Amino acid sequence: MSDMARLRLANQQITVHPHTSASDVVTAFGAMQAQDYRNALWAVGLRLHKATASDIELALASSTLVRTWALRGTLHLVAAQDVRWVLDLVAPSVIAQSTGRLRQLGIDDIALRASRAVLEQALSDGGRLTRADALALLDRAGIETTGQRGIHILRQLSLKGLLVQTVEVGRQTTFALLDAVVPRAPALSREEALAELAWRYFSSHGPATVRDFAWWSGLPAAEARAGTELAASRLAGERIGDAVHWMPVSPSAPPSIERVAWVLPAFDEYILGYAERRVALDPVACARIVANGLFPPPSCAPVAPSAPGGPAMGRRPRPLRSFLVGR
Repeated sequence: MSDMARLRLANQQITVHPHTSASDVVTAFGAMQAQDYRNALWAVGLRLHKATASDIELALASSTLVRTWALRGTLHLVAAQDVRWVLDLVAPSVIAQSTGRLRQLGIDDIALRASRAVLEQALSDGGRLTRADALALLDRAGIETTGQRGIHILRQLSLKGLLVQTVEVGRQTTFALLDAVVPRAPALSREEALAELAWRYFSSHGPATVRDFAWWSGLPAAEARAGTELAASRLAGERIGDAVHWMPVSPSAPPSIERVAWVLPAFDEYILGYAERRVALDPVACARIVANGLFPPPSCAPVAPSAPGGPAMGRRPRPLRSFLVGR
């Protein structure tokens, strides 16, 4: 296994578990991929000592963690204290990029304002609605939700900071008002937010490049560079190949590898968190695992120290129904 792979496994908290709670893990990452709810629970649990799915769901039920559309406009877990500044930083460009699709679906500002009013009233007491119930409310108010209209309305209102997702109920996504479940916190300036997101990324994903950070965050390349420069006093840069790779000045110490394999969830940050994935995947494995953007659950096995590249990767047939991870 390469030194870079060892460092990433440690900084990604797969081989090292410095945190004791789900919210601490997600805080360290800034945001964690959560396109699939159960695999997102698994991703956090993998990075804790003997965690269960119920432990992670407790954080969602108490809203110390929330799930929402954030980086690149895709679903992520975000710590409650971070969700507003993260959305302030990344959501405007995602909203702007969504204009064409909303136009295709016939969703205009009038429909979004009407939807906002309906859902604000329904959730004003701090309650929660399943996605099905939220869409039914909109339908009864005369707001069409057929096809993809409904989910795009909910996505836009989430990107605008009205809604967040909480713990699932009966395997159904639930929504709450962000202001009802997460206390307000002081806002960050754009420069402060860029620096903070860059620090969270490189400290949890390093060694990684500015290109990796730009891919992960969805920020324009110029802003990704600016954020990296603003966080540089807390980072160490090393040229590896043709690019500078950044990591924390005091990275997590990679332990000697004792496990035979790690079972990763779908969409795990160890793979999806980089533009360049050759450290984790050889070309054959990449073609099998990174298929149609779905990133099905792989397994990750260490290889002999003399072997080139990173860990050997293989694909599992289906997700586990429950998990208990840790040493």
